[in-house]
Amino acid sequence: MDSPARNIALVPPPDRRQSETALAIARGTARLLRSLGFSCISELPLPSGRRADLVALNERGEIWIVEIKSSVEDLRADQKWHEYRAHCDRLFFAFTQDLPCEIFPEGTGLIIADSYGAHMQCEAPEHRIAAATRKQMTVRFAMAAALRINRLVDPQGHADFWE
Repeated sequence: MDSPARNIALVPPPDRRQSETALAIARGTARLLRSLGFSCISELPLPSGRRADLVALNERGEIWIVEIKSSVEDLRADQKWHEYRAHCDRLFFAFTQDLPCEIFPEGTGLIIADSYGAHMQCEAPEHRIAAATRKQMTVRFAMAAALRINRLVDPQGHADFWE
């Protein structure tokens, strides 16, 4: 039987589409989320088949998704963010201070970030996900995190695992 965990990358694949700016935003945003008591994982495949830039989980089981936008063009080209809301309790956009807050959709949180840290400009409204979705996302988060750690500890042990 095919396991859904097979779709989770052991190590996030290098995404050549991500600019240095996007990587800096992700780093600073992850630092902010950790300071708020969340653990983060990048490039997590969602049950819908999409892949979230950052998924954060805290000890209360809250799940936040952060979409990283490095430019106005990046935001305009992305119409899939609506689908992420079904997989999280709060949805945020993270971006540099060079972008105006007004261009981002209403009903989402806003995080201004650089490679050193981030500031929550506007908190996202809460929309609690169903218990079954929460369990599915929590298991997905845990599997991805554990597999990535195992890959670091024993790279040869995973050479052909799930390929």
